Amino acid sequence: MRIVIVLFLIAIFASLGSALYFMLHGRGDSQRMFRALAFRVGLSITLFVLIMAAYYFGLIPAHAP
Repeated sequence: MRIVIVLFLIAIFASLGSALYFMLHGRGDSQRMFRALAFRVGLSITLFVLIMAAYYFGLIPAHAP
């Protein structure tokens, strides 16, 4: 599960970096930047749901005090 979370985070940062690149070198075309940012938001929401489901099904154990 840890590897899946790390891969999602890498993909989120890569999408954020590509949006930054499109913003700086887009020459007025903001459509590509918008798609990259929308993809990043989708990945973030998917990662959140995945973590919540993994916790619910016991794949991520709760820490006892």
